[in-house]
Amino acid sequence: MMALEASQPHLIDRLPKPRGRLTADAPLGQQTWFRTGGPAEVLFRPADTADLASFLRELPDDVPVTVLGVGSNLLVRDGGIKGVVIRLMRGFTGIAVEGTEVVAGAGALDLNVALTAREHSLAGLEFLSGIPGTIGGAFQTNAGAYGGELVDVLISAEVVDRKGNVRTVTAAELGLSYRHSKAPEDWIFTSARLRAAPGDQKAIAARIAEIDAARTESQPRSRTGGSTFANPPGFKAWELIDGAGCRGLRLGDAQVSEKHCNFLINLGNATAADIESLGEEVRSRVFKQTGVLLQWEIRRIGERA
Repeated sequence: MMALEASQPHLIDRLPKPRGRLTADAPLGQQTWFRTGGPAEVLFRPADTADLASFLRELPDDVPVTVLGVGSNLLVRDGGIKGVVIRLMRGFTGIAVEGTEVVAGAGALDLNVALTAREHSLAGLEFLSGIPGTIGGAFQTNAGAYGGELVDVLISAEVVDRKGNVRTVTAAELGLSYRHSKAPEDWIFTSARLRAAPGDQKAIAARIAEIDAARTESQPRSRTGGSTFANPPGFKAWELIDGAGCRGLRLGDAQVSEKHCNFLINLGNATAADIESLGEEVRSRVFKQTGVLLQWEIRRIGERA
């Protein structure tokens, strides 16, 4: 009689033991705004920056690392994500005001940063209320909306690299430009220091309300990943998509929003493959119509099923 094969050890057994929380085969789909996608091989929620740095210093070099925010501008493919997925939650959501500067943890929602600035009569950060994500998620794409971008207000940031080194970098060192950053892929941003200016609280509140009304009027509030494609130079992505006849286009339960056609939405049971395939179909149709190849703004990560 053949002996039973020993079960393969799980990645989690090879990992350092942090103060934070490690979870094997953690579902990720419901943690993203699209509400679809596969699991993380291991999910790590560090307790604080020191815990994150210590974990990375001891992490085997062959283990890939992916950082996940609130999953707003993200599509996790159906096969899930290999290696360690890091989510900066408790310990990274604090927001402090120091004079006319705001220091926010990477896990702080952009909206909450804008609201904190409002409460302290600080102007210049209102645009953050229109970005559906966290401060940490704003760096790789220099997130922006409603006339403002991260580069406009960033003074410095704290980062932890893949070797567990903690450092402070200036805005100039990050090389931020439209939907782009020159920061190394392995940097994990843990906090940001932002520049604001004294302002009239009523005027600040009015601007935040105006942005919220504009979002409600023009953007779907369903299962979506936000703006799908970056605006090409000299064009608006939504106009190109609309002109190519893609408004309302469907693939299974994935659909190009009829309200704002630079948004893809999950009508209920769309797989990540459905959403990505629909996006590629949109890119193909726009290219055939205009010669412009749209570039994904939504991050697509993980393995195909």
